[in-house]
Amino acid sequence: MAHATAEHSHAHEAHESHESLKVLGFWIFIVTDILIFGTLFACYAVLHTHTNGGPGAKELFEMPGVIAETFILLTSSFTSGLAVLAMHKGKVKQLIAWLAVTAVLGAAFIGMELTEFVKLVEEGHKISSNAFLSAFYTLVGTHGLHVSIGLVWMIGLMIQLSRRGVTEVTTRKVTNLSLYWHFLDVIWIFVFTVVYLMGVM
Repeated sequence: MAHATAEHSHAHEAHESHESLKVLGFWIFIVTDILIFGTLFACYAVLHTHTNGGPGAKELFEMPGVIAETFILLTSSFTSGLAVLAMHKGKVKQLIAWLAVTAVLGAAFIGMELTEFVKLVEEGHKISSNAFLSAFYTLVGTHGLHVSIGLVWMIGLMIQLSRRGVTEVTTRKVTNLSLYWHFLDVIWIFVFTVVYLMGVM
């Protein structure tokens, strides 16, 4: 009996250390991401005036759309917070519902961003047109790619939650996903300020 208990506690400890390793891995991922975005912002800061005689930010950016994108993403950050609250109350259906709302808002954000890109490209402002546009598409596109990855992760998690409910593993995943989503929100506020607001001023 004592042997079984020792084995059980050993397995539990191993599981806990495995979980904390995953949490550490997640934070390392976030730190690397901060470095990537930091580099892209630095490149943009250097290159945003290099328009090669073409139109700059002031001529190209349409602020009403960008403000709507920002509002949508900020709202999705709020709904992802509500999902975490529902999880802590053990309300699986509410948790899945708030994640679904967050995913819809995230998809709307991506849709608007893609529409903006397509419109710019159709007007002849491609990534290869000049250094400013290269830096713009790379920075904003990298953020959009991260949001898309978050959406795939969110959909996978909703499926897992509907099958398994709130477990130690799904709790960690929801917490990490919510942190990741808030992180993307913070990055977007920098994008909005540095690229768009300062661009049109």
